[in-house]
Amino acid sequence: MGRVVILGVFVADTAYRADRMPRMGETIMGKSFALGPGGKGSNQAVASARLGAETHLISRLGQDDFGRLALETWRTAGVTPHAVQMADSYTGAAHIFIEESTGDNAIIIAPGAAAFISPQDVQAQAALIKGADVFVTQLEQPMDAAVKALEIARQASVTTVLNPAPAAPLPPGMLALCDYVTPNETETEALTGVAVTDAGSAQKACEALSEMGVGRPIITMGEQGAYLAGHGLVPAVNAGPVVETTGAGDAFNGAFAAALSEGMPVERAVQYGCATAGISVTRPGTAPAMPSRAEVEALL
Repeated sequence: MGRVVILGVFVADTAYRADRMPRMGETIMGKSFALGPGGKGSNQAVASARLGAETHLISRLGQDDFGRLALETWRTAGVTPHAVQMADSYTGAAHIFIEESTGDNAIIIAPGAAAFISPQDVQAQAALIKGADVFVTQLEQPMDAAVKALEIARQASVTTVLNPAPAAPLPPGMLALCDYVTPNETETEALTGVAVTDAGSAQKACEALSEMGVGRPIITMGEQGAYLAGHGLVPAVNAGPVVETTGAGDAFNGAFAAALSEGMPVERAVQYGCATAGISVTRPGTAPAMPSRAEVEALL
């Protein structure tokens, strides 16, 4: 069993469906409501643990009901948390409005305690990061904490994975700390200026990312699969009718990290990521949709 260490955040997803967005000062009746665990780092940790990796998550929570939801989510999945719980803040939450007729959404995220994740938090977990086989982070916590963690991992020769989501300007030199980056098409265009639509444009974008210092770029391309630099397009794996795509990228990243941590060749690890994402989109929710190792093996 490999060891995966993830720096990231938890937010409680509160999803409301209605015919339209209310106007300022107006109250309307909704069609449905759902509450569930979210946050890219948390979702990726659940996916990794469900695949069988020894998975650790560095984060911050409040001392509240949503914090208890986070801890229960991680306990159930087998994730070991290293999360400071703050009495003077709150666990992050996301307000997700979904238009009933189209499925389009509008989201407000209040990160709460996660906004206080600091380089000092990361330094306090330096031994944990140095002992990992694979280290993963994203861009939902403060950027300086992510950079510090990547620096610690790189100095210890730990394999580093950056999921540059949500898209944001990166400080100089950050990409050079990454063995792998895993943007989707939108994030790739934000980083490189290359609009990714097919294997040819993905190759061009990967070349640009390599020139920025990335060891080996991987572009996730939804129903097409994932483009691995130096290899080509790894096809998506169809596991059934699509129910919800929200957590697909997190499923890919968590599974990819878990597979790498076991010493799988990168091409096989990308296949694991695609299969895990393929199963996750057939189920509602994000963390609850992550499949088991047996399910992924059976699909492959």
